[in-house]
Amino acid sequence: MKALFDTVSFECSKLVTKQYSTSFSLAVNLLSPKIRKDIYNIYGFVRFADEIVDSFHEYDKELLMNNFEKDYYLAIEQGVSLNPILNSFQQTVKRYHIPDNMVQAFLKSMKADLYKTTYQTKEEYDAYIYGSADVVGLMCLKVFVDGDVERYNELKDAAMRLGSAFQKVNFLRDLKDDYEVLNRSYFPNIDLGELNADSKQIIINEIEEDFEFAFKNGIHKLPIEAKFGVYIAYRYYKRLLKKLKKVPSEKIMDTRIRISNPMKINLLARSYVKYKLNII
Repeated sequence: MKALFDTVSFECSKLVTKQYSTSFSLAVNLLSPKIRKDIYNIYGFVRFADEIVDSFHEYDKELLMNNFEKDYYLAIEQGVSLNPILNSFQQTVKRYHIPDNMVQAFLKSMKADLYKTTYQTKEEYDAYIYGSADVVGLMCLKVFVDGDVERYNELKDAAMRLGSAFQKVNFLRDLKDDYEVLNRSYFPNIDLGELNADSKQIIINEIEEDFEFAFKNGIHKLPIEAKFGVYIAYRYYKRLLKKLKKVPSEKIMDTRIRISNPMKINLLARSYVKYKLNII
């Protein structure tokens, strides 16, 4: 039965989320049950593409990415795919009318990771972040507002800024792997090999501006089905940034920042109180 295969496909997307990111999985689990499935489906798709360019070093990454893209469009055309991640994602794309230019922007940034190692200008940097992070936020927003065009237009800038903030925190947290293993340097006009306090502060300031804009103009205006889960993700990344700020610039490549499970529980409890008191 096709319905059973669709259920299996969704469970695969959910499993991918839980295995690759316990923190994001926690945030998704705090969304309304009626939208969780589609956020899992989006994450499964973007995670698989990201894994191809970041992890499959023993294989032809370009061939894998091209096949992944072709299989996605075949799934869109036929309404089914034997790749369960693509099968579940294409259903979400159709259900919420996620425009193809978002998917294309995402795939373009992923393909850039196959060959581009440095970003010399802010324009290049912004274009990469738009494709790798901002459009993912917009895809999720499409699910959150469920066809409410006016609300989508009101919140889209905040969704993009929140996606940017998350991505930039990831860049700062993963500097060692990106720079030493993958030979990538995303921040323009900053020598990561000689990262100093001033350069690090420039990055921190940019992230904090993104967070502030996203919170003031988006998070507290989200539909009730999405607000708490998104707020938890926001608080988690804010805590990561707080820890990164405390690490001296000369040691940041040698320090792996993470949030402990007790701290995650603490963040959840404190955030829940604010949510119930309607502070957010």
